[in-house]
Amino acid sequence: MSTKKPIVEVRGLTKKYGKKTVVKGINFSVQPGEIFGILGPNGAGKTTTLEMIETLRPIDGGTAVLDGVDVLEEPDKVRAMIGVQPQTPSFEEKTKLTEILEFFAATYGQKIEPKKFLKDVQLLDKADSFPEDLSGGQRQRFSIAAALVHKPKVFFLDEPTTGLDPQARRNLWDLVQEIRDKGVTVIMTTHYMDEAELLCDRVAVMDNGEIIALDTPKQLIKDLLKRGFKKPQLVEQANLEDVFIDLTGKALRD
Repeated sequence: MSTKKPIVEVRGLTKKYGKKTVVKGINFSVQPGEIFGILGPNGAGKTTTLEMIETLRPIDGGTAVLDGVDVLEEPDKVRAMIGVQPQTPSFEEKTKLTEILEFFAATYGQKIEPKKFLKDVQLLDKADSFPEDLSGGQRQRFSIAAALVHKPKVFFLDEPTTGLDPQARRNLWDLVQEIRDKGVTVIMTTHYMDEAELLCDRVAVMDNGEIIALDTPKQLIKDLLKRGFKKPQLVEQANLEDVFIDLTGKALRD
């Protein structure tokens, strides 16, 4: 891993609801240009952790620092340097996609060419469409475009491929890698282990509000095998999703 200064540093991060502590003093850091995954079952604290770092939820203990800026002390500065793609994006209805992107950019004092952003997410042909006319996959890709109009340093995705068909899912994987290749650090949550294994440079596994493991996917697998884990050896060169993609094609069905 790089010896560069982390772009995200979380120390003792804590969230409580009444007497219940849902995030229990967790620590982790993220390097510039990394795709960092947070994995865990429902209720593990993944989304709450992201929302505290994103300034969307109050921090009850500990610190979160993005590129040297403390989330608690300077939330407005943090908001200006991050992009957020939520689980269920919502947009103004009866408003063209180009107009929405221009509005989002204007809120950051930016002027953009919206069709360029739509082209990047394969939605150029939908430039004059409304959000309510988009399919699930199109809506996810549009929400990514909207989150990137101000050129954020860190991009957060919360379970971005939930409910998408195989073509849309794999397309979104490519899009996340392209975003990373442009120099944007990506932090994501997911329930899909194949997604995390393919995309993430490192993953933190959360359970019951705590980080119980943190390393590269390959190293976590090696550690499991060292502990004596075994399962029936069945080496397949492809799986059913590969069959589906091969038969129906990689093209998006929007």
